[in-house]
Amino acid sequence: MASTPPALRESAVLVPAFRRADGDVRILLVRRGEQGAHGGQLGFPGGKCEPADSSPLETALREAREEVGLAREEIEVIAHLPPVETLTTGFRIVPFLARVTPPARWQCQDGEIAEIFEMKVRDLSRSEARGEDAVRLATSGEPLPIAFFRVGPYRLWGASFRILEPLLPRLVAGEWTI
Repeated sequence: MASTPPALRESAVLVPAFRRADGDVRILLVRRGEQGAHGGQLGFPGGKCEPADSSPLETALREAREEVGLAREEIEVIAHLPPVETLTTGFRIVPFLARVTPPARWQCQDGEIAEIFEMKVRDLSRSEARGEDAVRLATSGEPLPIAFFRVGPYRLWGASFRILEPLLPRLVAGEWTI
């Protein structure tokens, strides 16, 4: 008898976009602390939906405040992006693109966030920012090609890559006013 797969855990992220004085559109990325299912990985501010959250958007806004100190009044959601699912950790992620007013200094939530990156969209859009590698899946041991973006010494891959990849050309084309 086939077993029923476990239900996906609902989560949400905010994809903060903004301009600095140089005029370039940037997005905010975080590197998670070493603990947890996604420890050490690059992604966006966000996390699991909590019972007190009235919606995935509330989750994304709450997590952005907790993880990087982004106040709600500094956030204007401009697009609800298509949800993505993690391939191995059982999350369904609802992403929201937001125009934000960045603080003078980002705040890293102790233990949760190890680093914060302001990445220029045009830099991530360059072909040399992309790469691909084979990763062995823990579930099957089979190698699977994984595409990624280079961010300093790190790789942004997985669900975060799948959120960002279709978004970059739209940001470069100016589909939204940032």
